[in-house]
Amino acid sequence: MKGIKHIVKGAPILPILQADSVEQALNIAKAVEASGLKNLEVVRRTDAAAASVTAIREAFPDMVVGMGTVLSPEHAKEAVDAGSQFLVTPTVSPRLLDGLMSSGVPFIPGTSNPADILMASEYGLTELKFFPAHLSGGAPMLKALGGIFQHISFCPTGGISGSNLNDYLSLKNVFAVGGSWMIPSDMVKAENWQGITDTCKQALEAFEGLRP
Repeated sequence: MKGIKHIVKGAPILPILQADSVEQALNIAKAVEASGLKNLEVVRRTDAAAASVTAIREAFPDMVVGMGTVLSPEHAKEAVDAGSQFLVTPTVSPRLLDGLMSSGVPFIPGTSNPADILMASEYGLTELKFFPAHLSGGAPMLKALGGIFQHISFCPTGGISGSNLNDYLSLKNVFAVGGSWMIPSDMVKAENWQGITDTCKQALEAFEGLRP
């Protein structure tokens, strides 16, 4: 029943990294760290994901690094063995939740509707991912869910960008946001590492602007 609030460093923003190679992952991680952001989610969508987590942990020990797109207990074990400090899933099932609960590391399970949220809540979980956020009703939906699930806080991901980031960060039941917009695929292909740093800085500045 572990969340990730207590391990997230600095601004509660999770850039999502998808790399084709370990070298590419290290370049991206370096660009993110240069922005001042300290958290990174490496999605399990390429063969380089697990090795990338291990390499980033070794090269950037001050960063908090986890693995996303975890879909099974076996994926969770692979992620933990690679050195993941947290786990993220796009959805939930009883088997997956059981695997996450026994993984030994903090996690945020993916939910997209009240039924998912209720299932996770019945496991005693109070920190959930909301995905895909934009297609699942966006900030207005999260605001409405706050009235029903008053003990739950969310990390929305999916369809978030610089133009709607503040809509999510301003919600009382949002504890963090995640997104790939901070690491644009065209910048990765062009090896525009400074551009990625700048995009991440903009997200950090948006968060700082909401602080009282």
